[in-house]
Amino acid sequence: MSKKRGDKPEVALTEGAIRVSWKGRVRTIMPSAKPPDADDDADFFVDLDDLVCWDPPDDETEIEMHELQRILEAIDEAFERMGLVVAYE
Repeated sequence: MSKKRGDKPEVALTEGAIRVSWKGRVRTIMPSAKPPDADDDADFFVDLDDLVCWDPPDDETEIEMHELQRILEAIDEAFERMGLVVAYE
């Protein structure tokens, strides 16, 4: 079974943020500060507690757990292709 276009989140790194587009919705993820206990050299830190809802006009729509998992997988793949490292807190 082939996946339809739009079945996978599209990830773009734009001006210091991650922009995820999926199913007609967008979520812009701003970097969080490097946690004091972080021992890795990640290029981008993401605070998972910030990933609750989509960007306006869908800001009343929560990001479901299965959507979040797919988004994180897509971010990991995109960063790997770019030779960058992302860390989640």
